[in-house]
Amino acid sequence: MKWTDVYDIAMELADQHPDTDPQYVNFVDLRDWVMALAEFDDDPDHCGEKILEAIQAAWIEEAAD
Repeated sequence: MKWTDVYDIAMELADQHPDTDPQYVNFVDLRDWVMALAEFDDDPDHCGEKILEAIQAAWIEEAAD
């Protein structure tokens, strides 16, 4: 997975952190959790606030389902 795989990342985070409310995750933790995913393989420097916002929004949407 790459940073642009927002929905795939969100689904993996929902599986890895089922008891976490994504709207309260800070971006430092979110970035660390994404980079810790087994399937994730991208340059940490390619991540910005907009990408983290998109991942968080997708995770919130996933958690609501």
